[in-house]
Amino acid sequence: MEKTKFFNIATECITRHAEGKFRDKVAMLFVKKDFSIRAFTYAELDLLVSQFTALLFANGVRAQERVLLRLGNHYFFPIAFFATLKIGAIPVPTSLFLAERELEYLRMHSGAKYIVVDANLLDSLNENTTKNFQEIFCVGTSSLFNTHSVESELQKYKPRTEVHPTLEESPAYLVYTSGTTSYPKGVLHAHRALLGRIPASKYWFNFIENERVMHSGKFNWTYTLGTGLMDPLYQGKTLIVYEGESDAATWIDLMRRLEVTTFLAVPTVYRQILQKTNASRLDVPTLRHAMSAGEHLSEMVFHSWHERFGFPIYEGLGMSECSFYISQRRGEEIISGSPGKIQPGHRATILDDALQSVPPNTEGMLCIHESDPGLFLGYWQGGGKVERPLKEGWFLTGDYAKYDEKGNIFFMGRRDEIIKSFGYRVSPFEIERVFRDHIAIEEVVAFAEKLSDEKTLIALAVKLKTGYSTTGEELLSWAKDKLARYKIPKKIYFRDNFPRSANGKILRKDLYIGKV
Repeated sequence: MEKTKFFNIATECITRHAEGKFRDKVAMLFVKKDFSIRAFTYAELDLLVSQFTALLFANGVRAQERVLLRLGNHYFFPIAFFATLKIGAIPVPTSLFLAERELEYLRMHSGAKYIVVDANLLDSLNENTTKNFQEIFCVGTSSLFNTHSVESELQKYKPRTEVHPTLEESPAYLVYTSGTTSYPKGVLHAHRALLGRIPASKYWFNFIENERVMHSGKFNWTYTLGTGLMDPLYQGKTLIVYEGESDAATWIDLMRRLEVTTFLAVPTVYRQILQKTNASRLDVPTLRHAMSAGEHLSEMVFHSWHERFGFPIYEGLGMSECSFYISQRRGEEIISGSPGKIQPGHRATILDDALQSVPPNTEGMLCIHESDPGLFLGYWQGGGKVERPLKEGWFLTGDYAKYDEKGNIFFMGRRDEIIKSFGYRVSPFEIERVFRDHIAIEEVVAFAEKLSDEKTLIALAVKLKTGYSTTGEELLSWAKDKLARYKIPKKIYFRDNFPRSANGKILRKDLYIGKV
């Protein structure tokens, strides 16, 4: 792969289309809670990005500077994201749910001097936090002094059409992991990450000419950042963004009103649509493709959706360091328990501890070769230093899996998550996938409970839906014909809440014995 060629994500996703045949095509539709809509063509979006680039440049932002983004699904998120990339700087999306102390950690670790922030979020920060930023670009009206009111200042600037001469290998954007084992890790991607996403566009998406894509997630999440922003725009499609909270009936209403053709969500959203609405294909006649990631899709949700809407939900598997490189695809059989195959175009495989290929149905680690265009540049260490952990040219993901004779991947989890009980090795995800189908269960986590050096049991932590009740005995009885005997949990704990990271990810390690 040529790595010395000029390449910039902002140019490829926005400017290329604004200067071409999609100039007057709608790039983005932003929908507020009251269903009012603000639309942007590719030409309009390119103009706003160029104006914001000028505003950033005039206030000291230069190539390689890090810029924190704290905006949610506001229409200024993509404007700020692409403007930062255009100037050669590095956008750092952040979760809206971070506590102030956690945000301060990201500022210090990333070395960001600048922040683009929603006024409602800015006013919740104290002076000690805000004074650490050299410049604050505020979307909305803030009571704080010394901030740039983006919406009023933007029109004062002539568009800065100049693009920093980034290369495919140049640093592009920095995302932070959820920090489930320690402090969050900074994952630095290159501009070529957009090229690394082409296999997903070809084999996981099913783009048509008049595509209208809607994602249920927030832009700060890498799942949404890629599939709900960069991928559709790179392909010259229209994306639809809802700024309100997730609600099953609302998603159906939005799909119908705005003629959505592709919908992306986590399994929980699909489950809520099935449980809380009577919607079917007749209610969303334009919808033709559905995609899922973030957690494993249960068989009940998969089959119920297919029965009511007439087509499957296609599952994908990825990670912050390489986005989605495994997925199901149209035209191929979907195998229960498998998120699909490694997409053609990705250099990934399953290796043993000696970095040798494993045969079918043999456990090994998913590994990605350094030549894969989607693989990250490395972990941000602060001060401009980046560590790229490779072993003999391979990035070891830490995720264990198997594949069958046809190449279907069966994910098992990280080594410390795999449950070793009575001589068996069991993936917690295949247990959780089954119990998620129980009508009373809202959330469920399987884990190993170690009673002694010789005895480990499979345990289950369960959170029930509001208004539902059940017993451990009933749940175990319910699972008997759905799981192999050795996979059935021996203990069930009921919880009101689960320990979570700042990004909302359940901390499985904190559910182990002594912490349940």
